[in-house]
Amino acid sequence: MRCCNPQTRREAEAQNSQPIPAPGVARCQALSGSYADAQRERAFSGAGPRMTPENAAGQTAQPAGLTPENAELLAQYAGHLGRSPLTGHSPRTYLGAIRAYLAWLEQAPVDGDPLNDATAKDWAVRDYRSYLVAVAKRATATVNKHLAALQDFYVWRGLGQPQGVRRHQVPRHAPRALDPRAKLRYLRAVEAWPSARDRALALLPLHAGTRIAEIRALDVADVQLSTRKGEIHLVSKGEKSRTVPVHPKLRQALAAWLAERPSRPGADSAALFTSGRGTRLTTDAIADVIEAITTAAGLDDHVTSHLLRHTFGTELTRSGVDIVTVAELMGHASLETTRLYTRPSATDMQRAVDLLSADD
Repeated sequence: MRCCNPQTRREAEAQNSQPIPAPGVARCQALSGSYADAQRERAFSGAGPRMTPENAAGQTAQPAGLTPENAELLAQYAGHLGRSPLTGHSPRTYLGAIRAYLAWLEQAPVDGDPLNDATAKDWAVRDYRSYLVAVAKRATATVNKHLAALQDFYVWRGLGQPQGVRRHQVPRHAPRALDPRAKLRYLRAVEAWPSARDRALALLPLHAGTRIAEIRALDVADVQLSTRKGEIHLVSKGEKSRTVPVHPKLRQALAAWLAERPSRPGADSAALFTSGRGTRLTTDAIADVIEAITTAAGLDDHVTSHLLRHTFGTELTRSGVDIVTVAELMGHASLETTRLYTRPSATDMQRAVDLLSADD
């Protein structure tokens, strides 16, 4: 069995690797989004190509190409995801997971026909889970994402959920967040950034706890600013809405962008953040802007909009704000999600261990 690393179409194309040789490939390109838009936004924002640990690893090990039949099946599944209620990066994550699974099926010694037979499907998913854990050495959270994608895929195929496959509990530490020094460096980099649009969107997850999909979905009408106050109307997962007060620094950044926006392409669009072509800014382009600012700040860790959102929740919780208020501000459906911010982080535990005395 050869090792193959799950990888999305956008990551593969970003490395100039072989694209999916599929009939119906346009549907995959439509789902994975705005790859070309994101490339144009890199030039517009001064951001370089986005590099993550996943696609860095992918430079040394590419997943095998799919057969035409499996590539067409993947394209059909992409169409399903495009109509599904999944939001944010979930459709792309699912698509990448299923592409990796199909590539694995083409090489693995599986019994029967896992794509058409329910019993063979159950055994194949169990074997694939073992492969992800023991061979590919994937983290528990990553394995669980693949299993969630396979559950959706097989329900869509009409074969039902895989049976006898248990997801492992992810260690319940506090989410990773920027420490005070790193946050200060990020804020200074944002302040020095030349684009008013980028400054505003870069502060939203840190000062309003927004998800990247919520930033993309913002319309001009969702932002209400006065001389000293402001509020933002956000639509979150499951089309739940919330209104978040605007931090003074964020209000200044939003006001500056709103003043400049009428002279930019897409001024007649409802979207708050538009690209250089006047279209609504994509989540990929937003991520690229944040990464470029992170690079300018000289931060070593991989900083994403979600990490900035976690920093928002962490700072509120550790400042003594009650978790009910934090849950409302962050749009959490369950207080158990918010309660994670009260738990020790990996950094907290490392600091505790470092306090132990040693015989030097």
